[in-house]
Amino acid sequence: MKLSQFKFKLPEEQIALYPSSLYREFENEDGTKETVRFTRRDECRLMVLHRKSQTIDMFKRDDEGNPIEGEYLDFRSVLDYFDEGDTFVFNDTKVFPARLYGTKEKTDAKIEVFLLRELNEEMRLWDVLVEPARKIRIGNKLFFDESGTMVAEVIDNTTSRGRTLRFLYDCPHDEFKRELFALGEAPLPRYVIDNRESHHADEQDMDDFQCIFAKNEGAVTAPATGLHFSRELMKRMEIRGMNFAYITLHCGLGNFHDIEVEDLTKHKMDSEQMFIGKEACQIVNEAKKAGHRVCAVGTSVIKATETAVGTDGLLKEYEGWTNKFIFPPYDFGLADSMIANFYHPLSTLLMETAAFGGYELVMEAYEMAVKNGYKFGCYGDALLIVND
Repeated sequence: MKLSQFKFKLPEEQIALYPSSLYREFENEDGTKETVRFTRRDECRLMVLHRKSQTIDMFKRDDEGNPIEGEYLDFRSVLDYFDEGDTFVFNDTKVFPARLYGTKEKTDAKIEVFLLRELNEEMRLWDVLVEPARKIRIGNKLFFDESGTMVAEVIDNTTSRGRTLRFLYDCPHDEFKRELFALGEAPLPRYVIDNRESHHADEQDMDDFQCIFAKNEGAVTAPATGLHFSRELMKRMEIRGMNFAYITLHCGLGNFHDIEVEDLTKHKMDSEQMFIGKEACQIVNEAKKAGHRVCAVGTSVIKATETAVGTDGLLKEYEGWTNKFIFPPYDFGLADSMIANFYHPLSTLLMETAAFGGYELVMEAYEMAVKNGYKFGCYGDALLIVND
């Protein structure tokens, strides 16, 4: 397929800058009023796409099964499409506060440093991106706190914006990481940061941009579809006899890179580290063998499970890296249903969703989403694709 087939006009106001939230106004002791935001993970809108019948649901239904115009499905309705024994596969990667702000030695120029991964614990070496990159050369020192205790030296150039930093911080590794992360903020995508008035993440984002089941640290962006699951919703799923399997894929920034080729077969994805253990394989494979549904929660789960599925349609243990790029047409080997977010035009995430749901039907759903004011991006609304 061609890149241009995934182009559509997305109004800027439909890019979600915050998760689904409830706002309450409170009066302070001094008489001033303050608006407080309460996150409601599972109250975003949900659109449901039925692959076989080629139909799309947006609205709740009355007792006779007729859609109620204007009453949109919310994410909690996902329960109504699954039964006892069905299994959900989640990505339990944990986001760390990867975005730091520092100053350059002597000039005091403000520099944004985005931590990608730790290269060497003992030497405190990190692979990072810097902005503005033109100001940062080998040998430069960057300061990250007013006391001057957290300092890093640039020791190598890796890409146009990439650098290797050595942090000059002498203490046990756990203490160093704790101090380093205390200076960072939630690594929200640029399309969120750049459109907020503050141009920053706030303290609440470190919770909001983390799945409630996040466990294994290593992601520099959240597996966004998992953000919709609240503790209450997962408890209700558990009570109904639904099963959960957890895999780990450390989400990188490659999903946000522009595709620079029209012919999608020529695009190369960045590699991401992934782990699929014995327990996840057992839970998923037992569900498949018993004829239950297997639902992949998010594009990262699809990428991981399609990397590790065998020719027999069963999930295999895996530890390594994947640079799998899925776009239509693609024959899926494992999951029969999927939950996704609404993604940006021309993105690899949209392409993967279109491969799973069918190009024509997914693009029709996106057209309806734009027309009906759905929110897009990591904090946006959700799309459930079922095989009926």
